[in-house]
Amino acid sequence: MNINNTKPRRGRPPKVSRDNPDTRAALIRSGLEQLTEHGFAASGIEPILKKVGVPKGSFYHYFASKEVFGQIVLQNYADYFLAKLKTHLLDESNDPLARIRHFVADAKAGMTRYQFKRGCLVGNLGQEVGMLPESFRPQLIAIFVSWQHCLADCLEAAKTQGQIAANANCLLLAENFWVSWEGAVSRAKLVEDGSPLDNFCDLFMAALPK
Repeated sequence: MNINNTKPRRGRPPKVSRDNPDTRAALIRSGLEQLTEHGFAASGIEPILKKVGVPKGSFYHYFASKEVFGQIVLQNYADYFLAKLKTHLLDESNDPLARIRHFVADAKAGMTRYQFKRGCLVGNLGQEVGMLPESFRPQLIAIFVSWQHCLADCLEAAKTQGQIAANANCLLLAENFWVSWEGAVSRAKLVEDGSPLDNFCDLFMAALPK
């Protein structure tokens, strides 16, 4: 009769493969939470690493620098948000102006779910752009432009259906929407209430050329 008397190994646990894509994704998610709540300049990588449970050396295996990490987190957020926008604004089962209200309602529900601790990462970084590496500026501009075009397409549909004036400048209206939207999000976060989003939406709709 053979008895297995192998003793447990002592010392450090075996290392998890540093090429694990789940670890990289977890770091990005943790970074998104940290940057959305605290901004880029005020965020160190230590809280991000602590939440995921990886050593500092692993961070620099996945990302060359904090700047590169921030850009990747920003792009992940932007892609996610654009997909959400398209879900609402290109939904042909609803009329175009109703789609905009649905987007606002969904955004309000999202802020409420996180107790208004998180706003818009793109808007947050736009406000601190003077403290960011210069590489962030063109990235932020490109993200806003992509959102503007998505909303402009929705407004063009409203124009086609006669909901707004035939001579409406949809690109300009979309740009003004996002300029004001970021202010409404900041105020909602400040007062911990979604009414600034509703108020902005009502004013934007009322001001559309008819």
